[in-house]
Amino acid sequence: MHFPFWLTTALLFPVLLYQGKRARRTTPSLPEAGGSPSGQYGEGTPARRVLVIGESTAAGVGVETHDQGLASQLAKQIYERTGQTIAWQTFGINGIRLGALIGELETAELPEADVVLLSMGVNDTTGFTPRFRFRRQLRELRQLLAPRFSGPILLLSVPPMHLFTALPSPLRYVMGWRAKQLDRIYQQLARDGSADFAYLNYPTVTDPHLLASDGYHPGPRGYAFIADAIASRIRAS
Repeated sequence: MHFPFWLTTALLFPVLLYQGKRARRTTPSLPEAGGSPSGQYGEGTPARRVLVIGESTAAGVGVETHDQGLASQLAKQIYERTGQTIAWQTFGINGIRLGALIGELETAELPEADVVLLSMGVNDTTGFTPRFRFRRQLRELRQLLAPRFSGPILLLSVPPMHLFTALPSPLRYVMGWRAKQLDRIYQQLARDGSADFAYLNYPTVTDPHLLASDGYHPGPRGYAFIADAIASRIRAS
């Protein structure tokens, strides 16, 4: 148990509760992306198939269509760097936590994939998902995907929420503290079980020109920025 974190949270709880409710009221609510959640760059049979699963980032919140989102932008980057035909698909639900995502994936019709990215953590941060449960659910997710995917799940780092200026202080600092705790679980799993997980960190998206109108999610240029930052590492994995 991280006593300093929980003590701080308890002492600040009335302020955090007020700021959290106010942030929900005042932050613009953007829809999930429309259009097809899958596509391909290049002709013929894909050499690699990219699948992104997760919360709002995988759902394409911040862009109008999925071909502007992370999975498509990442496939495009790999295609342009390798000349290989790259297929992509995304499966995301805005506002979902990891446990609920696993439930949705149990009945989802997903293709086989060569590269699987997990973009999660923000909702489990704000929802204070216990660390032991978050770790257990990550292992459950790996087991669930095993029949369709044999490689390690690429864990995209939990965003540093203390840098989310759309959130007021001290709320964003407490959320940032919690996000770091969940991100350390990613890093530990990648170290201890490299056959099942790999960790991908990327530069923080803070430039207003890269963000959507809510000042919170990436916009089209933001997703391209993330894809560019991680494409070479995925290509080599």
